[in-house]
Amino acid sequence: MNHTPIYISRYDYTKLRLLLSTALYSRAGNLALRDLRAELDRAAVIDPAAFPSDVVTMDSTVEFEDLHTGETEEYTITFPERADVDSGRMSILAPIGTALIGCRVGSTIDWATPGGIRQLKVRRVIPPAATAAASPALRAAPATH
Repeated sequence: MNHTPIYISRYDYTKLRLLLSTALYSRAGNLALRDLRAELDRAAVIDPAAFPSDVVTMDSTVEFEDLHTGETEEYTITFPERADVDSGRMSILAPIGTALIGCRVGSTIDWATPGGIRQLKVRRVIPPAATAAASPALRAAPATH
């Protein structure tokens, strides 16, 4: 659906391919799974150590603007089992989660959602380590050894 280049870390690529192989077996024909597969098929896979900090990855937080409405939203892109939109965690299998993965700050994308085509612009990306450091719940958690 979107033809601008996207970037995926080798680590995310491997985990997302595993998610697809497991989910496709149990939910064949799911449009979200097909969309994610198409995005992974066109992605440039990069070593995590060399990965740019301004690219949306799994567990990063992304702020994006709907260019039609002017509305700005912010979510952390997660695997389906951790998704909770009310807590700001969007599944990679949600149409917008799939659309945003691998995009850089400043990228504008067109993506089909259940409500119609949305044109989104990536405004800010907070990498996973910074997202975890900013989480009060994670800072308050006792250390385990």
